[in-house]
Amino acid sequence: MNIRRYAPLCSVFFGLLTSVTVASEAPPTIEDVWEIVQRQQAEIEALRAELDDTRQGMVATNEKVAESEDRIEATGDFVETLAAADAAPRKTSIGGYGELHYSQIDADSGDSDEIDFHRFVLFFGHEFSDSVRFFSELELEHSLAGDGKPGEVELEQAYAEFTLADNLYAKTGLFLLPVGILNETHEPPTFYGVERNDVENIIVPSTWWEAGAGLRGNFSGGLSWDAAVHSGLAMPTEGGNAFRVRSGRQKVAEAIASDPAATFRLKYSGVPGLELAASYQYQSDPSQVAGDGLDSGQLFTAHAVYQRERFGVRALYGTWNFDGAAVEAANADSQSGWYIEPSFLLSDKWGVYARYEDLDAAREQDQFTQSEFGFNYWPVDGIVLKMDYRSREFSLPALSASDFDAIDLGFGYNF
Repeated sequence: MNIRRYAPLCSVFFGLLTSVTVASEAPPTIEDVWEIVQRQQAEIEALRAELDDTRQGMVATNEKVAESEDRIEATGDFVETLAAADAAPRKTSIGGYGELHYSQIDADSGDSDEIDFHRFVLFFGHEFSDSVRFFSELELEHSLAGDGKPGEVELEQAYAEFTLADNLYAKTGLFLLPVGILNETHEPPTFYGVERNDVENIIVPSTWWEAGAGLRGNFSGGLSWDAAVHSGLAMPTEGGNAFRVRSGRQKVAEAIASDPAATFRLKYSGVPGLELAASYQYQSDPSQVAGDGLDSGQLFTAHAVYQRERFGVRALYGTWNFDGAAVEAANADSQSGWYIEPSFLLSDKWGVYARYEDLDAAREQDQFTQSEFGFNYWPVDGIVLKMDYRSREFSLPALSASDFDAIDLGFGYNF
């Protein structure tokens, strides 16, 4: 039996009984009885209110307990989520670029028309941790590779980068050298002209990669530096490509590593839209063969890139100085080139440019001046359509029949 349930009635009963007993000496009046009933009714209401408060408190307490349990469970789920995210694999990224070229060349020595899917490139990157990253670049040139085919499959980058401290990074593996404007950034939507400029093809043999290790760092005020020790060139000293720098790239394919090289760069980008840079490279033996008359080599480059609103300009100068009896006898100990390229954005989709180049390299066909102008059209970010006109004049009169005019069309992309 629940005694609490009948407590109010018992209280009323005993209250009435006591009142009647006490008043037995003098019989109560109707007013006395009514006063007793009202008093007992007030006590009953007070007890009911107390009982309701108790029940409501118990409900509120139960709700608070349930709410606390929900919060504890949510906190546990959040902690588990953080732990799972920390244990999950880091981000892997994929990208790439490519370009299709059509050229129509008109020369006294003969005309030619050619279409070529010049490059198809894929990027793969992976973040192992907040301080260790990996980058790679795989390229197929001229669409088709193999015996007797025009193209090659090449590994252009495969290196790991480590964060050593604030503004200090190290890398090792196979990487692009920090020289010139295009060597590290050469996706088609980022530059004017269907073909890359010739100075950064012949003097700076872009795209140029080596294997080794490097450091880079940033100073305050927009100043940064790069330093790398890496594999060197293996330039031929005989034949039609004798002392040609571009022919000396080993591409880290079972490359001779008897004599390494080192590259240093200083770059300033402290003014919005402006980049100034200078690089120096030392080749301890550019042929990798001792006593062949090509003993050492030094490359110096300087460039400027400036973009202010719609107007832009690029300019670069590069020069090689080689030591050795054979290279001096071939008059190839000094090789240099420069170009200047102003441009103007007609809108966010259209841009026009002009370029003038002057080259004096080892081979006779690499000694010329060239004038060029054209436009780029970017329908969306990452896609470009190009058209240009080129006029080349060779320095030697014996090659004047090879002077040519050309019209080029191009399509390029990167993502």
